[in-house]
Amino acid sequence: MGLNGSGTDQTTREGLHGAYRFDPVRVGRLETAAWVAYYRREWRPFLRSAIGVVDAAFGMRQDRTLYGAWLTLRANQVWAPVPDNDPDAAREYMRRFYDLLVTAGRSSVDPVRASELEVDWWRVHRAHQRDSTASTDELADTLNALYVFVYRTEPEVTRRAAELRVAAMDLSDEWVAAGCDLASPILTAERRLLVASYTALRTAIDMTSL
Repeated sequence: MGLNGSGTDQTTREGLHGAYRFDPVRVGRLETAAWVAYYRREWRPFLRSAIGVVDAAFGMRQDRTLYGAWLTLRANQVWAPVPDNDPDAAREYMRRFYDLLVTAGRSSVDPVRASELEVDWWRVHRAHQRDSTASTDELADTLNALYVFVYRTEPEVTRRAAELRVAAMDLSDEWVAAGCDLASPILTAERRLLVASYTALRTAIDMTSL
């Protein structure tokens, strides 16, 4: 799904679940690029990747896609500093992001609760990455809680998608610890895991919408 300048959002007969009929390969590749840009603190490339992710995942009209990507950028920028980040600001940017999805008819979730769950898995990942105070299972549980809330699934349905994305995070953390080398083969493995994760998530959403 490319950016469209028609001034209208794409619609589907499947309703809200139809908004999540994304291409797992495209989303996985774009998220890999976004993670790379985030850890290298390259915010312009991050924004380009975020535009692609928002477009691929939600298929909104161009102005909303750009605004959603900007909100994602700002949330990540205020979250990024260690240890002096701003979780409250990150939640507020993500609240505005989920409110945008609701306004565009791409979600019906409570934006406040969705933003809380979103930033909570960021928090647990940081604890897992930096001092191992959070386990892999805890991180998967926290991410899956977001999936269950946003996609209205049962926990067991989206658990595999969460586990695969956590495995990709572990590779990303390994890549960061090794110096963020763009030529590292770790990135290829990370991308494959993210594609697999989004494939599992898409399958779970399709099962739920039956």
